[in-house]
Amino acid sequence: MGTALAVGSGVFWTVTYVLVIRVGLRDRSYGMPLVALGANLSWEFIFSFVRPHDGVQHVIDLVWLALDCGILWTVLRFGPREFRWLSCRAFPALVAGTIGLSYLGVDAVCRQFDAGAGTFAAFGQNLMMSGLFLGMLLTRRSTRGQSLGIAVCKLVGTALASADTWLGRADEPLHHGPLLPYLFVSILLLDLAYAVALAAVGRAGTADR
Repeated sequence: MGTALAVGSGVFWTVTYVLVIRVGLRDRSYGMPLVALGANLSWEFIFSFVRPHDGVQHVIDLVWLALDCGILWTVLRFGPREFRWLSCRAFPALVAGTIGLSYLGVDAVCRQFDAGAGTFAAFGQNLMMSGLFLGMLLTRRSTRGQSLGIAVCKLVGTALASADTWLGRADEPLHHGPLLPYLFVSILLLDLAYAVALAAVGRAGTADR
């Protein structure tokens, strides 16, 4: 059961990343908020090369890292259009600084909360990402760089990861508190809210045309 849930989560998140790249290229924008991308790249680099996972999860981490590098390219290529108040030189510096700070933050959370493992960092940054997706939709006031497919695949992929974490590690100390259940439920609610809001904005845009 645990392997099936992990693989299912890996597949849905892989599709999420592919769709983010595809929609970004189509709309000439980027589809993942910058801070969320920095956290993702950091987590995946750490658990691909610094403290690599075992087995199938290591393969998934490497695939995710490669795809997130593709998303990073869309940020560098199209991001300046979303930050017109920054100069062409300042934007890459902003991206580099965000990734650097994200790496230090993700590594610190991993070391402090679960002895170098990535559970709390993974779900904590997932919650942040869910909120940032809503913020991006609000800021852009359109579905540019976004799609319902991305929203649904993120929702399902994270739900499967939550189930895998809870069912597969029921005897571990990290289950002896309220934080993980809070993260699981909060991410699910925000992902549902994002999917509903995205569909509503999409319908409104179609009606306006």
